[in-house]
Amino acid sequence: MARRRQAVTIKHVAADAGVSLQTVSRVINNEPNVRPAMKAKVQASIDKLGYVPSIAAQRMSGSRSYLILAINDRDRTIADWQARQGTDWVDQMLLGGMLKAAEHGYRMIFELVDTHSDHVERELGATIAALQPDGVILTPPHSENSLITGLLVERKIPFARIGSKEPGPGIAMIMDDEGSARLATEHLIKLGHRRIGFIAGSDEYSLSNWRIDGWRAAMNDAGLPQDGLCVRGDFSYESGVAATEKLLALDEPPTAIIASNDQMTLAALDAAKKKGLSVPRDLSLLSFDNTPVARFTSPHLTAVDQPIAATFSKAVELLILNGNAPEEPQPVVIAGSLIERGSTAAPGSDAAG
Repeated sequence: MARRRQAVTIKHVAADAGVSLQTVSRVINNEPNVRPAMKAKVQASIDKLGYVPSIAAQRMSGSRSYLILAINDRDRTIADWQARQGTDWVDQMLLGGMLKAAEHGYRMIFELVDTHSDHVERELGATIAALQPDGVILTPPHSENSLITGLLVERKIPFARIGSKEPGPGIAMIMDDEGSARLATEHLIKLGHRRIGFIAGSDEYSLSNWRIDGWRAAMNDAGLPQDGLCVRGDFSYESGVAATEKLLALDEPPTAIIASNDQMTLAALDAAKKKGLSVPRDLSLLSFDNTPVARFTSPHLTAVDQPIAATFSKAVELLILNGNAPEEPQPVVIAGSLIERGSTAAPGSDAAG
């Protein structure tokens, strides 16, 4: 049997360069108090031996762990995974966060926490004690859970609050949900729609109400009616079906519907077809999120593209470079964009003009 190649460690580098472990650690961590000649000597040994710095080696300096912890809601994440319907929130989190962390020699660790648990502080406290992260990224609804933010303040751990713009500790970051909802509504108004329904998300999330605000603002600006046209869902497919049926049962049903995520829009598409309506001729549909499912429906869904990856990338960067004191104003706003596809058109038209 072939002998297993021994892994190169920081001790091998130190021995080859003839320096202490602490000196190698300072070079790995790119600390300023290392003479250029010494740095070159250690780097030569690293290159010669093919050494790849590990997190453990980087943590030897004691000042940093080189870990960023991202926390997502346990129940909703597991439900999305089990449904296997193309939801890619977590994928986009990892894409933006992990790549930016790697640029700075960090690693991003992803954990699930139940924000509704009576033991959330103990659960999160145990995770923090084990990982000792240099920063934490909170997603909704964790980002507005005072038990969680209070614990991080107590532990003096910098953190970013995605989907939160309330004053308080940590870095507040939003994806301009209000502006995106206004953009979506204005798109439909320009196509000629005058009765535009809105399926909101769960009021557990502040962003759900921000999206309603954006829809209302655009409708107000255009002098269009709103009574009965806003229905609350909870981001699930089932709630999207119920909300769509309620809107279509109105004496004057909408000619267009905006739904607050792709799953509810998919439900609206199915409910409309079940009622014998053609999309977009009889009913235009516009979605939020732009997950993979938006490109595999018939017709493909016009959608607000949520900048999830860009937001997490920015959060990681701010935590690494600035901790809890970003130089830019708060909340930090990362704007979304509108991707036009076949599910929206002028009333009575089969395709967008």
